[in-house]
Amino acid sequence: MTDVLTAAQRQLNMSRIRWRDTKPEMLVRQGLHARGMRYRLHDRKLPGRPDLVFPRYGAVVFVHGCFWHAHGCALSKVPATRRDFWKQKLEGNAARDRNAVAALRADGWRVLVIWECALRGPARWAEIEVLNMASSWIRHASPGPLEIAGKNARRTDRDNE
Repeated sequence: MTDVLTAAQRQLNMSRIRWRDTKPEMLVRQGLHARGMRYRLHDRKLPGRPDLVFPRYGAVVFVHGCFWHAHGCALSKVPATRRDFWKQKLEGNAARDRNAVAALRADGWRVLVIWECALRGPARWAEIEVLNMASSWIRHASPGPLEIAGKNARRTDRDNE
């Protein structure tokens, strides 16, 4: 299938995709703030520049888009055009994420990843459930990383990593 947009139109569309202040991120930020949790945003000093940093709890939160971070759920299909480019790009993003999580854990941070499919799509959780899971995990100092994904995807508490 050929691209219906010209190269200039495609470049303009791609340049407007935001890396911060996305709808899922804003929903998580507002919900956790409403629960009395205070945080720093996008701390440049930390590996991977986490979306939310909770120094009081020693925790960081990433709100990942399923497509851009190669989650493997229904929201993360590889485009049909330029498959090799996209596969390499998305695998690189996922590898960078794994390295950032490993570096943060080595520095003593607890890591929570909230996937876009937990908040959007047919397998989403109720927003209040996602926010309750996140705030409970942040406050109760579980040592392992946590991933919150859509109901049909994985939602794991991986203490042994």
